[in-house]
Amino acid sequence: MKNIEQQIKNIAIEVGFDACGITFPQPLISDNNYLSTWISNNFHGEMHYMENHREKRTNVQFLCEGTKSIVVVLLNYFTQKHQLEDVPYVAKYAYGKDYHYVIKNRLYQLLERIKTEVIHCNGTAFCDSAPIFERRLAEQAGLGWIGKNTQLINPKLGSFCFIGELLLDIELKADTPIANRCGNCDLCLKNCPSKALFSPNKINATRCISYQTIEKKGSVDAELEDFCKKNLFGCDVCLNVCPWNKKATENHIPELQPSEEFLKMTKKDWELFARKDYNRLFKNTPLARAGYQKLRDRRDEILAIKKL
Repeated sequence: MKNIEQQIKNIAIEVGFDACGITFPQPLISDNNYLSTWISNNFHGEMHYMENHREKRTNVQFLCEGTKSIVVVLLNYFTQKHQLEDVPYVAKYAYGKDYHYVIKNRLYQLLERIKTEVIHCNGTAFCDSAPIFERRLAEQAGLGWIGKNTQLINPKLGSFCFIGELLLDIELKADTPIANRCGNCDLCLKNCPSKALFSPNKINATRCISYQTIEKKGSVDAELEDFCKKNLFGCDVCLNVCPWNKKATENHIPELQPSEEFLKMTKKDWELFARKDYNRLFKNTPLARAGYQKLRDRRDEILAIKKL
């Protein structure tokens, strides 16, 4: 008979995840210290929520009392599909439905099946929705390593992956972390357009194109506009140049597939893009977070630059 841990991992794959590992709660002192320095340097910009709940972020047991094990899952979102050339760029992670719901729905399916098929337990699901060092937990669960671009890299899936967690009140055997395999490669550092990645594993988020086009209120900083001139929502450069993403395979999750209408949008379509188009195309997607007004304003900035 398979052990409990293997049964859980098998079910995780059956409900649609691409990888699953297990770790246990422990104080993440080094990560907390890094975060303190990062915030003191104002590298978080307007993301003031990063300053909150430090105790919970350092140890998930303060987030969910009684947590004894953490099941960590990965969901591949990579796709070879792409937008037309010379249109406002949208990062791949935002092509489909909002990943928070996609992953949480599967996590709760996983939890119910663990309860009914494996062992009685209580648990809570998270996906980029709580103060958790998710990438570190995934690394500790043996699902990859944190690369020089600060992203989790899985040796089979690459780094186009969402991360989710189940915090359980049962003791499980933890997986063994794997070694960092970035080696001497520094393509992500060399190719970061705005030099937000200024050193291995260090990022000034205020210079990141994703921050500028998603997190930041208002217009892109004038000094960074040249680097963001085609980006509507996010950036994939450090992922695209990573050699480990040559192994990335097409995701087959229905909810993460981009609509054909979105992929076929021409420059003219974007120029005519109105609220009715926004509601039809981007409802329940990550782009809904930006809101129509922000996307329209950013579109106007991009189109104005292209006309210069």
